[in-house]
Amino acid sequence: MRCGLSNIEPLPRPDTVEIVYLLVPLAALIAIGIVAVFLWAVKSGQFDDLEGPAHRILMDDDDHPAEPGKPPDSPDAAKKP
Repeated sequence: MRCGLSNIEPLPRPDTVEIVYLLVPLAALIAIGIVAVFLWAVKSGQFDDLEGPAHRILMDDDDHPAEPGKPPDSPDAAKKP
């Protein structure tokens, strides 16, 4: 028993090597673009301080040291006479 689709001829395949003529130069242009953007980022200082922002987010800027002679500005200090 044969399927009725067995006598359909396959579509003619285009020459698959021709696409390489488009893809290789396109890949080269993309690679050159990526290298150019990376070099621009290095020259503009994007990678100079990688740890500074990570440490800055951990530092609490809300705590200011108390001036001599004044009590610290904390909720516990306000409760004590």
